[in-house]
Amino acid sequence: MKPLAGEHTPEDLGPIAQFSMNFALEFRAVRKKYGRRMALDGLDLQVPAGSVFGLVGSNGAGKTTAMAVAAGLLRISGGEVKVLGAGFFHPAEAAGRLALLPQDSRLPPHGRVAELLEYYASLQGLAPAARKKCVAQILAWTNLEDRADSRVRTLSHGMARRLAIAQAFLGEPELILLDEPLSGLDPRESARIRSMITEKRGTRTIVISSHILSDIELMCDHVAFVEKGRLVRQTTVERATGRSALIAYLLGAGSPPVERVKTELPECAIEWEQAGRVLKVRSSNRRLSVPQIN
Repeated sequence: MKPLAGEHTPEDLGPIAQFSMNFALEFRAVRKKYGRRMALDGLDLQVPAGSVFGLVGSNGAGKTTAMAVAAGLLRISGGEVKVLGAGFFHPAEAAGRLALLPQDSRLPPHGRVAELLEYYASLQGLAPAARKKCVAQILAWTNLEDRADSRVRTLSHGMARRLAIAQAFLGEPELILLDEPLSGLDPRESARIRSMITEKRGTRTIVISSHILSDIELMCDHVAFVEKGRLVRQTTVERATGRSALIAYLLGAGSPPVERVKTELPECAIEWEQAGRVLKVRSSNRRLSVPQIN
């Protein structure tokens, strides 16, 4: 089994390296005011193109507002926003280039999984023939192939969240914004979705908001800490967590191969989380060679 997440050195980032001087999303002293309340108070952000970028802050820190501004859903009170190399994003003029998954998104309960995905693919501008292929690929990626004809109301909470994330990835958008995608999920479903997201590392820019740093640590390359609508710190996940390498495996039934991994990686710290069946490997070696677990 391949690792579901990991940190990398800049030399190992592959497609990300070629984007090193480009930003998919930039905020410069952005302000957003609701009445007397300042939701964003001079927020600065630089999201490297091709990265998986974490936006961390407590509830009410401004993460959701920042996502809505980036998606062109809210006008700002001041500052400057650049999205995908241009200015303020206009959804009607750039369909398919950006996707947003709101935290409390709800899909029509009576809709069927595949039909809904085809409908959303049409909104992204995909041609009919391309929709079928795209939906089939997305269903396979989210492990929802056997629920293609199911109604949304029959899905578990975790399945419904996977379907919502599938919607966000339809049509290969260049920038994907996921607002608290792991909120309310059990440990195993969280691990499954982390695995899905990290499979897309380097193929597009993904921004993920969360109030839990450990979730960001397992998915992201870069992280920005936001409080009271302001940037506290932006850095790499490696520097933010003080760890040089973190690899995680999502395991199925059976005994975890802890002893075998310890033998292959004697310098690493091994941590087994029974609840989510996640095996974590930590190392100070930034060029850690990742073993396969079958």
